[in-house]
Amino acid sequence: MKQTPQSEPQTIVKPGYGLHHQALGPLETLAQSISTMGPTCSPAMTVPLVFATAGNGTWLAYLLAMGCTLLMALCVARFARESASPGSLYSYTMSSLPPMLGSVSAWALLLAYVATGASVTGGFIHYANVVLGEFFGFSVPAIPLAIFAVAVAIAVAYKDVKVSARLMVYIELASVAVIALVFVMVLWKHGLHIDPAQFALRGVHWSGVRLGVVLAMFSFVGFESATTLGEEAKRPLQTIPRAVIQSALLSGLFFIAASYTEVLGFPASAGTLDQSASPMSVLATAAGAPRLGPFIDIGAMISMFACTLACVTAAARVLLMMACNGLAHRSMSRTHDRNATPHIAVLVTGFATMLMPVGLSLLKINGETIYDWTGSLATYGFIVVYALVAVALPLHLKAEKKLTLPIIALATASVLAMVLVLEGTLYPVPAAPKNWLPYLFLAYLAAGILWHQWQSRGGGFQTEVTKAEPMVSAVETAKVE
Repeated sequence: MKQTPQSEPQTIVKPGYGLHHQALGPLETLAQSISTMGPTCSPAMTVPLVFATAGNGTWLAYLLAMGCTLLMALCVARFARESASPGSLYSYTMSSLPPMLGSVSAWALLLAYVATGASVTGGFIHYANVVLGEFFGFSVPAIPLAIFAVAVAIAVAYKDVKVSARLMVYIELASVAVIALVFVMVLWKHGLHIDPAQFALRGVHWSGVRLGVVLAMFSFVGFESATTLGEEAKRPLQTIPRAVIQSALLSGLFFIAASYTEVLGFPASAGTLDQSASPMSVLATAAGAPRLGPFIDIGAMISMFACTLACVTAAARVLLMMACNGLAHRSMSRTHDRNATPHIAVLVTGFATMLMPVGLSLLKINGETIYDWTGSLATYGFIVVYALVAVALPLHLKAEKKLTLPIIALATASVLAMVLVLEGTLYPVPAAPKNWLPYLFLAYLAAGILWHQWQSRGGGFQTEVTKAEPMVSAVETAKVE
């Protein structure tokens, strides 16, 4: 049959991974990236951390972080237009870089998602006790809260990816809507004028802004996690690139507005923004809507859970792809017969996510500090993976004879941006124990490299690593003939 202009592309599965094929629409695919970023988490916990170093330059730190993120989003989206698989950024690097660097990207991405999940579990611990204190006047020990949050996330991720995605999008939409309402009320109360202290960067030092950019980057990490839904998204070669760019752009604008408004409206009588246990609740009271404060705290608590769920969902799919390529035990590649989810990988990544907050809680570390420390560790993983993807993009397009000067410029700018962000995490040297995190991360990567070397010599779970087929795609579009 001859092709007609009205012919629509059909979707052909090649190869299948046993996941729920094309179960998620564009909004649900976008929800995966948005929920992993956790827009509600940033005004509640990350913006105050950035303010502690950047002060009146907090909005500028977020603007620069958004610029770095958009560069990487364009790189990721360019890859996502050609390939869709559960392996996400790991699959992209495997297609063009030496196998060892592909292995590094896999282990770094897995740690990034697991550590982010641990971080927001710490945020859940903090806000759960804020909510319990506001409504009932008591608190609950951190360990039971951490186990509860991750266990529920595991149960949902184990059961159904569609339920998981819908739950995440509803939670984030409701939370962001309430926070946006408070921001509008704050801006209305202060009148339609710019804050001269912020735009003149009064009292701001570049070193503080640079460190603030590093902290602000944690608000954006996970923007690419929609790429882990390559087999489960409808029309993935279209919906996933859009989701990647939309999540970076929309969340970035929200974060800039949030940082500007929080610094503008936070009352001096309540102390400093970075010292507040519940800054959004304080801001709601200052805006004349104290009753919204508890609802915002509830929204922040639930959003932390949604982010934990998104991280377990993404990490499990990366682990599944690693198992398919021989980097993890074959059992991790199995999918549930009825639920079509990587159930064993969900259990493993969920347990790993639970270990960090539970272990730190045993050392009497509070939820806010868990959020800060493990979030910083996750950032190292994302920076490494993003840089490797930016290096792989021109190499892949060169092999496909599609390389152009704009792509070279984009990849170069993206790598430089990640190098600058990484440099900001190392100097000035942060206070202990965060000064040990780079060494911990390097030791982790070294273990991954040693594992790769042993495996390539016939050890490990397979006699040799199954090299991923260049740009292996879970879906390929074909024209109706």
